Order: sequence, then structure tokens, then C-alpha cells
Amino acid sequence: MTRDDLIARVRAGDPRAIARAISLVENETSDAAPLIAALHPHAGRSWLVGLTGPPGAGKSTLVDRLASRWRAQGHRVGIIAVDPTSPFTGGALLGDRVRMQQHAGDRGLFIRSMATRGHLGGLARATGDAAIVLDAAGFERILIETVGVGQDEVDVVRAADVSVVVLVPGTGDEVQALKAGLMEIADVYVINKADRDGADRAAADVEAMLALHPLASGAWRPPVLRTTATSGEGVEALATAIEAFRAQAGALAEARRRERAALRVRDLLIRGFLARLDEAVLHPGEFDALVERVARRDLDPHAAAALVLARALAGR
Repeated sequence: MTRDDLIARVRAGDPRAIARAISLVENETSDAAPLIAALHPHAGRSWLVGLTGPPGAGKSTLVDRLASRWRAQGHRVGIIAVDPTSPFTGGALLGDRVRMQQHAGDRGLFIRSMATRGHLGGLARATGDAAIVLDAAGFERILIETVGVGQDEVDVVRAADVSVVVLVPGTGDEVQALKAGLMEIADVYVINKADRDGADRAAADVEAMLALHPLASGAWRPPVLRTTATSGEGVEALATAIEAFRAQAGALAEARRRERAALRVRDLLIRGFLARLDEAVLHPGEFDALVERVARRDLDPHAAAALVLARALAGR
């Protein structure tokens, strides 16, 4: 399949072409950049919804329920589900497609599991490019589910138009919402598994913390919703809240899209600069030698970095 054929088939919504395109960007092949360059002008119409929260909060079940609701309304839905990569084997159990087998054969819904491959922040490095592929393929709603994260892993706010923080009562996880990080990124709070004891207390704790943060006039106040994803209870209210945020977001949504673009460009610049250092600035083994000097305390990290940067700026 030629690149032009692949692009045409992605834009036509061909599931195999979409899967191949995402694999190319995920594996960072030489075809990835030209592919994204061709698809990027055709993206920008989708609404990206990010769900994050601690492990076991029921994010996957909520994603499944939201996808089913939007499909019933006729929307095409893409799902990017991120799973952690083992630090020992490098492998990952990409289990979300197993959980969502009811959607098998539905060409209006595309599910892609991606491994973090060591990337921090709860997302895979290629999440943004995968979203561009799905966007260009005509998916109107794209759900991004992060790995189970802590309060400082909040990259989802930079990858999505609306961020949903999912908590679960009775395990102490609701306390995470009271800390910097998750507290500052949520557009919607969800207390999932609300049929458990402690759901009301968890919701009250979040509401109390929100009350300590005065809002500007007309600003969006994150609602605190209760859901039981296994039964579907509360999912309608969650979908309504997401749509309400979309209707009110306005300039905030545009600002987030600009920030997303800026962060992606910076990330590519950093990776390109580091690759350039390895290829054209440092001699083979020189970086390891610098690291060894730092480890022996012969050189401090700032000085080591300054040496390499000076060489790079001087054109070696």
C-alpha cells in the first residue's frame, strides 16, 4: 500500500488503514512524519475526552458506556486506551479491547490500546498523533483513557479538550483529588462505583475542596457526579456534563489546543536535538564518559550539560 493509498483509506474510515497508520506513528517509523503532515490539515473537528484517575476506578467501563451512548446517537467514536509498560520486560497487557468485545464489528467505533513504553504522565508518547489519525478518519468523539495515575501525572489535560477525573470511594483514593495535580486539571469529577459505602463522603470531600477555589465570573465549575458504570447509572449525566462543558468552553478549548500544539512541537524539538547530539556532536562513548565523571563527582550535571550544549551551539 502506497502512502497516498493509506492516507485516502484512513480518510475513508477504513479500520485496517487506521490501525496501520497508528502503528506507523507509534513505532516512530520514517513514514510517520509525512503521514501526520498529510492528515493534520484534515483533523481538528473531533472532541477529545480524557479520562484519568487511580487504578481500579472503573475508567474502562465508563469509557465503554460513554462510547455506547454516543454510538446510539450516531456519532463515530474512537478510543485510545493507554496501558503501562513493564519496566522489567518492556511488555504491556493491552486489555481494553478484551473488555469491549461487544463493539467488535462496529465500523463506527475504533479501539486502539497503546503501551506507555516508559513515557510518564499516564499517556503514550504517540497519543497525540494517534488522535490526529482518528480525527482525520472522521471520528467525532475520541475517548482517551490514561493508565492508573497519581496526582502528579496529568498529561491528559494537555491531550484532551475536556478532562474527567474518576475516583472510587472506600479506598482512600478520593484523597488524591484534594492534592495539587488532579485537583487542578478536572473539568468533571466522577465518583464511580457510587453504590459502595463512602460515595457520599467522597463527593462531599471534593465539593468542599472546590469551594475553597473561587471562580471568576462565568467560569466553569467542575461538577461532582456519581456513577455506577457497571449498571450504567449516572452515565447519562456524565455525558450531559461533557457536552455542557463543550458548549461553554469557547476560548478555553482553543487555548488548550494551542497548548497541545506547542507541547508537541517542543517534544519533537527536544527529541530531534538529542538525536542530533548523538549523531553529530558527541563522539562514540563520550556521553557515557561524561556520565561517569558526574557519577565520580569530578563534574556536576549542570557543567556536563553546559559542555555538550556549548559544543552543539558552536557547531562542534
